[in-house]
Amino acid sequence: VQVVESGGGVVQAGGSLRLSCVASGRAFSHYDMAWYRQTPGKERERVALISRDGDKTFYEDSVKGRFTISRDNAKNTVYLQMNSLKPADTAVYYCSARRLGENSYWGQGTQVTVSS
Repeated sequence: VQVVESGGGVVQAGGSLRLSCVASGRAFSHYDMAWYRQTPGKERERVALISRDGDKTFYEDSVKGRFTISRDNAKNTVYLQMNSLKPADTAVYYCSARRLGENSYWGQGTQVTVSS
């Protein structure tokens, strides 16, 4: 599975960004999809996850009510809508595809910078 993220950039605090992640190579609808983020010197943390058919979602506490994960299985794409961004959201954001019995697949990451 190849995973490619896009949509990062620089935004002022309070602004919005939408990240996209396209996964190709195998049946996209067979994979749970997740967004992670990482800052220098810190461990990668899971921000949001969506189940294979989109009926279940998970959010890390600090982004609840501000971020929304969604997917379009017809387009092999998962999204992360990020609203009310804070400087603390600054990180490299990674997309991951996972399925039981397989190693997770990762993209190269996209930088999100929120200025105060």
